[in-house]
Amino acid sequence: MIDTEEFALRTMPYRRELLAHCYRMVGSVDDAEDLVQETLLRAWRGYPEFEGRASVRTWLYRIATNTCLNALEHSSRRVLPSGLGDPTEYRGRIGPDSDSVPWLQPIPDAYLETTDPEAIVAARHGTRLALIAAWQCLPPKQRAVLILRDVLHWKATEVASLLDTTPTAVNSSLQRAHATLADSATDADRITEPDDPMLRAVLDRYAAAFESLDMDALAQLLKEDVVWEMPPIREWFAGRPSVVHLIATQCPSQAGDVRMIPTAANGQPAFAMYLNGEAHSIQVLTATPTGIERVTAFHGPERFEPFGLPKSL
Repeated sequence: MIDTEEFALRTMPYRRELLAHCYRMVGSVDDAEDLVQETLLRAWRGYPEFEGRASVRTWLYRIATNTCLNALEHSSRRVLPSGLGDPTEYRGRIGPDSDSVPWLQPIPDAYLETTDPEAIVAARHGTRLALIAAWQCLPPKQRAVLILRDVLHWKATEVASLLDTTPTAVNSSLQRAHATLADSATDADRITEPDDPMLRAVLDRYAAAFESLDMDALAQLLKEDVVWEMPPIREWFAGRPSVVHLIATQCPSQAGDVRMIPTAANGQPAFAMYLNGEAHSIQVLTATPTGIERVTAFHGPERFEPFGLPKSL
């Protein structure tokens, strides 16, 4: 008979990091939560046979990884609009939502919290949107190897045991993953921590410009080659003039109609945007002390719930 209290005490401390792991694998918070539940259910069923040859943490990661790999056999990779083609030249209109596309989702930083400060930094760095989007291009097993080796720092022998292969095959798979990602533009090496005073000032000015609909102030904050994308809308836009024109024509005409609530996602600064008091989008920013490089605005009130935010103010 399984000791329920003992099982919970031994497994629950790892729930958040398992959620982050599943998210890295599948690119969806919704799916990751389901996969963690399935992982714990499988662990519960297998607990009587758990002999402690590996740590509980390692055992759970084995189950979670295989659960994700099974799920990925029957699903398409998650994407951002910028992964589907070239930017669109903005002409005053945007296309309809494309709900048939399996879009990448943001993960709230609150899901990455831990009592270990170093682990928090590692979790943030390992969930940057650009990284997650790039990793989705890898075959699932190759993606698992990359995450286990580069993010979790498992040994090649440990990964080989999990995937029922050899250390040589694991190292070869890791090299192929690195080669595939070599040409991917990610911002992982240019991370500015969100509590940096200069970055905080840029973010405050950004929110104020949106709320006051000050397009001149906003333009000063955007980098010349800024990128703006809005899943589930397929179109995306590049360049300051195009992005400013987009915001100026798509936003309401009266100051005060927009509220920007600071939050954080994927180890990046973010804002929950409310339009006329209703949940509109979660904006995840790639920002530096010298300006905004990219905004991924995840449209839809359903994205607010994981952040613990109301759908109306």
